[in-house]
Amino acid sequence: MDSQDTVQVTEPHPGVLLITLNRPHVRNAIDQTLANAMDAALTRLETDPRLNVGILTGAGGHFCSGMDLKAFPTEGVPVVAGRGLTGLTRARLRKPLIACVEGAAVAGGFELALACDLIVAADTAFFALPEVARGLVAAEGGAIRLPGRIPYHVAMGMLLTAAPLPAPDAARYGLVNQLTREGQALDTALTLADRVQAHSRDAVHVTKQIVRDTRGLDDHTAYTVQDPLSIPVFNTTDATEGAHAFTEKRPPAW
Repeated sequence: MDSQDTVQVTEPHPGVLLITLNRPHVRNAIDQTLANAMDAALTRLETDPRLNVGILTGAGGHFCSGMDLKAFPTEGVPVVAGRGLTGLTRARLRKPLIACVEGAAVAGGFELALACDLIVAADTAFFALPEVARGLVAAEGGAIRLPGRIPYHVAMGMLLTAAPLPAPDAARYGLVNQLTREGQALDTALTLADRVQAHSRDAVHVTKQIVRDTRGLDDHTAYTVQDPLSIPVFNTTDATEGAHAFTEKRPPAW
């Protein structure tokens, strides 16, 4: 299976790039070929001016089971230089990315979901970080991101015991934006993507950058980081159009 087969890329709605991990026989486990193909898909999302939002999902009823352990002894961890697992976990993407989770999002697969901006999950899906059971560490964002997303002791329970977290519990803890019935996650993710891209592209990009760049900073430092990013937005044609559209009670024409 070549790189074009392991990751399928389509545009189901104008402005939306759907990236589908396509190794269903191994629950979309990540080898280096898949990693390189996904990195290429993310590059397309970032560089194509027609695209506003990405959706990441998996084929065959599962999101992703993480690193392909059969390939690991010869290939190592399937990272892309400077961008992490599949070119995502350490990347600084401008455009929003939605994780669309059915079935298992496990190990590196869960870390991919954690690297996305929004998560839609079926009520039968589950998340897990079982690296310690394999003599490994959740080093592509699991140990860093998860304790800040759900209660600390719940996160540590997952990290230290390899216990799975069912999607309904993840939603209850605020990790999942929208919970759907099995098989309906993609439709909901597409609706969410359209809601995001209905807004000013510049405002969305800058908002995402502010959140990322100010995380963990004290208020004073955060404002010094935020202001050079946010102040120019108030002087854009989008800002003027947004105000006129509100006053005239019509949709904005970005």
